[in-house]
Amino acid sequence: MAIKAIALDIDGTLTNDRKVITPRTKEALLAAQESGVKLILSSGRPVQGLRAIASELELEAHDGLLVAFNGAHVVDAQTDEVLYDRPIDVDTLRALVEHVREFDVIPWITQGRELFVERGSRHVIRYRGEDFDIVEYERRHCDLILHEVDDLLEVCGTPQDKLLCAGEPEYLQESWRAMSEPFDGSLSSMFTADFYYEFMAPGIDKGRALAGALPKLGIDASEVVAFGDGQNDVSMIEWAGVGVAMANAVDEAKAASNMVTASNNDDGIALALEKILG
Repeated sequence: MAIKAIALDIDGTLTNDRKVITPRTKEALLAAQESGVKLILSSGRPVQGLRAIASELELEAHDGLLVAFNGAHVVDAQTDEVLYDRPIDVDTLRALVEHVREFDVIPWITQGRELFVERGSRHVIRYRGEDFDIVEYERRHCDLILHEVDDLLEVCGTPQDKLLCAGEPEYLQESWRAMSEPFDGSLSSMFTADFYYEFMAPGIDKGRALAGALPKLGIDASEVVAFGDGQNDVSMIEWAGVGVAMANAVDEAKAASNMVTASNNDDGIALALEKILG
């Protein structure tokens, strides 16, 4: 079958280590859209964190899609129509917030353009031997407005798409099982970076989001190419007709893929599309 859609993780896949899209990759993706292929940005980021890249790649003009919060929320980039939405219910969310307070992590919720953290919580983690303001990093890269609240439960009066917990990578590796175990079966959880561990509604992942949204648009899994590098990309890589892992991908993503391309710093997307699309 002809390829009708390209699904792209962002960090570590679409963007290089300087968080920019290389000219060759950008040219390949713009050309694919001109030929009628739909682009899908699929990320753990909130919708607001996808807007700038969607604009750079002209998704609005070509009716692309934004898959946010690891698949909990899918919107049409042109119309903002919500095609798929699976938030965490209020009772579970409140219990989760109370639970993660027992751990040395920084929990936050993103809603619209606002990033909610508790007033007085630390913003800095130790990362690769240096102090790293993780809250400012998230705010800047997703173009968010920081909003401090006395109690994060203030934001839990309505369902939310995700609770993100940031922390030192070593601590998260030691603690993620204890963090997630009470919610096995009632929430999905995963690493999206070595300093991020995230919780979503049960059954949420990028593959299910695409499976829920694309058939409504007349696109079958066999007509999709998916690119990724992380644990949260495995479901999308497995679901797509052609799953492509970057050279810098985790072993799980490579094992799930049909093809391993060059790294995010070496135009891996463009090189793979030249082979796949011809």
